[in-house]
Amino acid sequence: MDYRIEHDSMGEIAVPADKYWGSQTERSFENFPIGYEKMPKEIIEAFAYVKKAAAMANYELGTLDDKKLEAITLSTDAILEGVLDDNFPLVVWQTGSGTQSNMNMNEVIANYANFTNDEKILHPNDDVNKSQSSNDTFPTAMNVAAYKILMENTIPALKEFILELERKENNFLKIVKTGRTHLQDAVPLTLGQEIGGWKHTLENNLKRLECAIDDLRYLALGGTAVGTGLNAPEGFSETVAKKMSELTGFEFETSENKFTSLSFKSEFSYVHGAMASLASDLMKIANDIRWLASGPRCGIGELIIPANEPGSSIMPGKVNPTQAEALTMVCVQVMGNETAINIAASQGNFQLNVFMPLIAYNFLQSAKLLGDAMNSFRERCLSGLEPNYEVIDYNMKRSLMLVTSLNPYIGYDKAAEVAKLAHKEDISLKEAVLKLGYLTKEEFDKIVVPEKLV
Repeated sequence: MDYRIEHDSMGEIAVPADKYWGSQTERSFENFPIGYEKMPKEIIEAFAYVKKAAAMANYELGTLDDKKLEAITLSTDAILEGVLDDNFPLVVWQTGSGTQSNMNMNEVIANYANFTNDEKILHPNDDVNKSQSSNDTFPTAMNVAAYKILMENTIPALKEFILELERKENNFLKIVKTGRTHLQDAVPLTLGQEIGGWKHTLENNLKRLECAIDDLRYLALGGTAVGTGLNAPEGFSETVAKKMSELTGFEFETSENKFTSLSFKSEFSYVHGAMASLASDLMKIANDIRWLASGPRCGIGELIIPANEPGSSIMPGKVNPTQAEALTMVCVQVMGNETAINIAASQGNFQLNVFMPLIAYNFLQSAKLLGDAMNSFRERCLSGLEPNYEVIDYNMKRSLMLVTSLNPYIGYDKAAEVAKLAHKEDISLKEAVLKLGYLTKEEFDKIVVPEKLV
């Protein structure tokens, strides 16, 4: 491999000749050989927006000339188009402020523009990082990346999931089935009502998530090193937030208090809490579906799931609830990320939180996984979900809890006696009532009508 020599305040260092990063990126690459979790591409994209917006603001405020603005724009556009993807090699497990990723971005932008123009136009610190610090650019990139992925991936997936549940609710509204509480038979409801319960809880999750994400719109950019705005021109904070809104299409505003934005990350705990709540409810829904589809002959078997692939390498014809398993694994991962984020958010020491790469990585993973898993489950399981009418009807007619409808007529104690006799002798409730002499056949048929109990 060919190398070129780069210089920084610590001296010389060899950098791969075919890469645009510089000395600080190379030092980080060599000093943190930890794990394989790279800085998420969403952070890289958000950083490109940060640098472009900052250059536009600096130009508007008279601290950057048009030639340098054009050069920074050339590089950031190339990054946003994916042309320079292989120039961001740094892992999550680096400095807790994300300084090295900020410098990775500064160096790539400067070197790409300089090499492309065959002229040294940009300095990574003096020009690309003008009016900024790693301490305000990384938290800004975090907010932008988090807001963007929620608005473009997670929330749309949740909305589509809810719409599919609504279709199933309406289609199955008149299918009467046995209810279950404590994993035991209970009074009946319709399959549509059961699915409607799933739909409503996800609608509540959507409301909570849409409410929570508003906190991510307020950007730290302009606070520079500790929140005072040192080395940033007057009006930079407001101008750069406006430019960020123009570039991304989302409405961002400058944070009212930059000291808070640099040292506290409670907004990520808050929003991720809404995602964790969503994960817990998706876990329940996926588990309900796989239990109701268990069988096909020796389980509950009231639902039929799509057969997407062979379920076993040894048992021919087996169909497994693989989409439910994938979704529930994602939910567990999100719940684990919740713990990591909450602990990391508590680690703001004085004027800076130094667990930001971890927070960003886990948050973005949760948002991405939830969106992808909901789409996959909806497309490959939920949309093809069908009721097993025969099993539903069989279970409904055998349910002992229909006896509850007899309470007003023969009393709780006698109704319990009927249920116990039916269960003991494996006979129907009607047979047990007639055997005990509590009602006539006509009276029983008039009272016990499952369709009227829902």
